[in-house]
This record gives sequence, structure tokens and C-alpha cells, in this order.
Amino acid sequence: MERLQKVIASSGYTSRRKAEELIKTGKVKVNGKVVQELGSKVSYEDTIEIEGKLLEKNEKKVYYLLNKPRGVISSVTDDKNRKTVVSLIDTTERIYPIGRLDYDTTGLLLLTNDGTLANLLMHPKNEVEKTYIAKIEGELAPSEFYKLKKGIVIEDRKVIPTHLKVRKKEEQSTIVEISIIEGRNHIVKKIFESMGHPVEKLKRESYAFLTLGHLKSGEYRELTLKEVKKLYSLK
Repeated sequence: MERLQKVIASSGYTSRRKAEELIKTGKVKVNGKVVQELGSKVSYEDTIEIEGKLLEKNEKKVYYLLNKPRGVISSVTDDKNRKTVVSLIDTTERIYPIGRLDYDTTGLLLLTNDGTLANLLMHPKNEVEKTYIAKIEGELAPSEFYKLKKGIVIEDRKVIPTHLKVRKKEEQSTIVEISIIEGRNHIVKKIFESMGHPVEKLKRESYAFLTLGHLKSGEYRELTLKEVKKLYSLK
């Protein structure tokens, strides 16, 4: 919570002294009600009007890279009271995940309050590459590998991996590294399920040029200014 005059001033609308004058003269509304008390506090959730105009608040833009654990929802809130990715980040800003990872999928997830960047990264035309490590049931035969490499149709649209590699063959499963520019929900799982190899475990290892580095499960870090600029350059 912040003092009303401070929020108005930090938005760039006017100086703090002028903001105080506007409040005292009844020209400021909070959530539709006139507020004239200078000690009044508001949050960024509140709607503020000044002389009939809606105040656009300049929130500090923040950017986080999280190593999402298994069993956490890629959402801001959850009606089943399950743990969300937002709850793992220590910030006062109203952040949200860019895209999503399934409840049982782990790995790299970006969170921000920068809607412009989020839309840029999620727009299909910008073809942002994501790399996953999938543990699939059974052995991926050479014929299946080459079929997948050429692309397969999932729900009437062809998916062509930008990179495909068998990392390890185990007794009853195969570890596959796959990179795609697709953004459809559950797309990696659907790819392998369509080939008769359900995914047992799935982890996102990279997003564009970003990697998990040394982050352990549940850990996160802020992106550098250089990294944010580089993400914007992907357009």
C-alpha cells in the first residue's frame, strides 16, 4: 500500500505537491469514490481517476527466470488452492507466467509484468524456440526418429522440430532432446503420444537463448537488462 499522492506522482501525472492539491479539492476518485484525505493509502489494484481521467500507473517492469518444480501450477491463482509459480517469486509486483508448463512438467519458465514482451514472445510469427528433454515410454526406432524429424501432423497442423536428438536409450524408455517453435498446449506430449510413446517426464531446458544454468528446482533469478533487450530483438 502507498500514499495516494505518491502513487499519482510516481505515475508521472503531476508533482506530489500538485497531487495533494488535487486530492484536497475533491478531484481524485479511488474505485469510484472521491477521496480528500491526504493520508489515504491505495494499492496498484485500485482504480484511480483524476479530474475524470483514469490514471495509468507506471509499474516497475520486472523479469524472472524460474526453474519450475513438478506439481506447481503455471498460473497467478488456483481455485483448488494448489501452489502457483507466482507464489515462488518474492516480489511485490503483479507478475504472471509467459505461456505455461503443465502441472507435472518442470524447467524454464519466464514471469513478468511486461505485457508487451509477453505478447511478443508468445506470438507464433516470432518463432521463439524452446528445447525440452522428454523421457518417453519404449524405444524410439530409427524410422520413427526420421519420421519425426521430417515433421508430423498434430490436430491438422504439421509440427517440424528445429532440433532432435536421442540422448540415451534405457531398458524400457528413451531420453529425447527436442526443440520446437510451437506454442500449442501439451504439444510435446501430443507429439510422442501420437507415435505410441507416452511421455513419462518432461523438462524445458531452454527458451530462446536462455537456459537454466545452475538454478535448482524452485530457484529463480532476475533477467539482466541485456537479456531483456535481446528478448525484445526476437521480434
